[in-house]
Formats: sequence, structure tokens, C-alpha cells
Amino acid sequence: MKTKQIIILVITFILGILIGKFIISNISKKESIKTEEKSEKAQRWTCSMHPQIDMPEFGACPICGMDLIPKEEGGDDIAVNSFKMTKNAMALANIQTLVINKELTKNNKTSNTLKLSGKIQENENRTAVQTAHFGGRLERLNYKSEGEYVKRGSLIATVYSPELVTAQNEFIETLEIKNSQPELYKAVRNKLKNWKISEKQIQQIENTKKVITNFNMYANVSGYITKILVEEGNHVKEGTPLFKVSNLSNIWVVLDVYEKDISKIKKGMQVDIKLNAYSDKKFKARIDFIDPLLNQKTRTTIARATLKNNNNLFKPGMIVVAEIQTNIKEKISTVKIPKTAIMWTGKRSIVYVKTDKDEPIFEMREVTLGDDLGENYQVLSGLKNGDEVVVNGTFTVDATAQLQGKNSMMNRVK
Repeated sequence: MKTKQIIILVITFILGILIGKFIISNISKKESIKTEEKSEKAQRWTCSMHPQIDMPEFGACPICGMDLIPKEEGGDDIAVNSFKMTKNAMALANIQTLVINKELTKNNKTSNTLKLSGKIQENENRTAVQTAHFGGRLERLNYKSEGEYVKRGSLIATVYSPELVTAQNEFIETLEIKNSQPELYKAVRNKLKNWKISEKQIQQIENTKKVITNFNMYANVSGYITKILVEEGNHVKEGTPLFKVSNLSNIWVVLDVYEKDISKIKKGMQVDIKLNAYSDKKFKARIDFIDPLLNQKTRTTIARATLKNNNNLFKPGMIVVAEIQTNIKEKISTVKIPKTAIMWTGKRSIVYVKTDKDEPIFEMREVTLGDDLGENYQVLSGLKNGDEVVVNGTFTVDATAQLQGKNSMMNRVK
């Protein structure tokens, strides 16, 4: 009996030892895993001189070349494209921030007057081109300079035309068979008329039966010459442009409208126009055309008004300033930030926003800017009251974002 009890005690003792070893082994493994995880999390590296550096592996500082040192991790849970800087780095770079508050936006005001700039242009609906009625050599050109006024029916040139000489000879020959072949006579006669040879000249040829070598060419348009296209002595063909003329009895006022103001203007709106040449006068017109296309370079479109040009007061090329009462009362946002907060890259304007009240955590934000307010810029979108933006040391913050692979001035991480 005693032997049996001794055997039981021995077996119990051995089992106790085995169970104890198993428990101790599991505890050691868990502690080892925790130690390894903690070690892995702690293996971020920074520079003692440039604390904004945050690298996953040991190496040299990309700025000064010094060996990196282990960086203490606080275990912050931040957004994907946010990044954190140390307080030491903030102090070294003298990074300062500004909170956008209600005081920046409380002075809203209204505006219903739109000011536009532009110039006087000739009315293209009243321009024309004087062409040659028949081919030949320009023996004499009566109008040789721009700005001259041409009246319809006035003599513009004298032309030697071999074609007309041939046609006259044919006409003279048909005079002999005028009675027997009247249709041929009429056809040749009409040929001369189609070349705008006057009835008086045709009658002269018929009466004298002599060929006219130089023919007069008469204007069939009226207006001021805006461009001379030929010179005396040139050979021209039928239909060759001789000069352009413009009737300046009414002109166009062409105004440049910025993209943000397009919605404020409509056809029929009255325009008050002022010119440097007549600073003491104001002229009125109405918008009769808005260009459906936008100039991609200037981001403007054209609004046009037609103005009567009594006494030739208006000259094409004159600069004008126009005012349009839009009858739209709008709140003009005065949310503004210092120019030092803004970084420009191509078409983008960006700022850095401090997203945590207590910790130096930042993210890049794209903004749309409005008017230049001197030392500040008006902000149309991208920021709101209460946002805290970096106003000093912006480039240092951007460099930190780039080194950590976050959204920055140089790249966008999707």
C-alpha cells in the first residue's frame, strides 16, 4: 500500500514539473513576441540635427549626411496623407501657424456693379473687300494709303487688260452682223457688262469702233480703307482683292469677361462706357453678343455691344472701361490668409493645415484663390473658419511631407 502511494506521489510530481515547464514556455514566447513587435515598431530613424527626417531604416541623413539615430514613436493613429513633426523640429524651423477665425469673414459686403475693360473695334458686319472686276495690269491706283474714304462709284484704278482688248475686238466684229445675228451681238455685249464696263464706255466703243486700251475701274463699296492689298504696277486677276474697307457709322465695343463673371452678364444688359479720349463723357450701349467660346490662355470670353459712331468720335483701337449693373447682390468672401502660407506649383495653390489641436500633425490642402489683398489673398474654397494653417516655415513642412512620401508641392499621392 505504501509502495502504491509512493508511486502516485512520484507521478504527480513529474506531471507538475512538466505542466510548469509548458506554462513558463508559453509565457516566455508571448513576451518574446511582444518584445519583437515593440522592437519593430521602434525601428524608425531620424537625424539629431534635422528631426523632421523619418526613415524606416538606419542610414545617413539625406540633408547633412550624419548617421541616423533611433526615433521614438508615440503610436499616433493619423490619416493616410497626414504626417507628424516633432516639437523640436517645429522649434528649429520656426514653424508658425494661424487660425482662420470669424473675424476674417464678418465684414461681408455686396456688389452689383461689374467693371470690364476692352477696346473699340470695327463692325465686321460692315466691312467689305473691293475686288478687281477684270484681270490686267494696274496702270494707276487712286487710293494708296489706309484711312482714306472711298465712296461707291468713285474711280479707284486704271487697268490695262489684254482680255478686255480681245473682248472689244470681238464686240466690234459683231457690230457688222448685229442685224443678222442679234443673239451673238447681245452675248458679246453682256460679256463686257459682266466685267462691270459701264454702259457709257460700251456705247463709246460701239460708236467709234475703236478699242480702249486702259479701262477705268470703279468702287462698288463705300467706307474707310483699313488695308491696302496691291500696289501700282501689279498684275491682278478677276476677283483679286484690292483693299478692305470698313463702314464706321457704327462700331463694336469688345469687352473681356473673366470666367468667374460670365454668369453675371446676359444679352440686352445696358453698358456704361468711358474712354480716355473723352474722360468727361459716358456712352450707353447694350450687349448684343456673348462669345460661346472661352479663350484657354486668358480664361476670358468676349461680350460685345454695338455703338453708333456719330461724327466719327470712336476710332478702332481705343481703350474703353465699361460698367454693367448686374442686379446680382452677392456676398464677397473675405476669408483670407497671408501670402507666406501659399505655395504655387503650376496651376495649383497649396497650403499646409495643422489637423490636430494638440499635436504637430499636418496635411496638404489645395485652395482656390481670389483677389490679391496686399499682404494676403482672398480664399474662395479649400479652407473654412477654424482651420489652422502654416504661415511661416512652409517649405520645411513641405520637405517633411516629401521625405515621408505624403502629398506635397511636388507630388500627389493617391
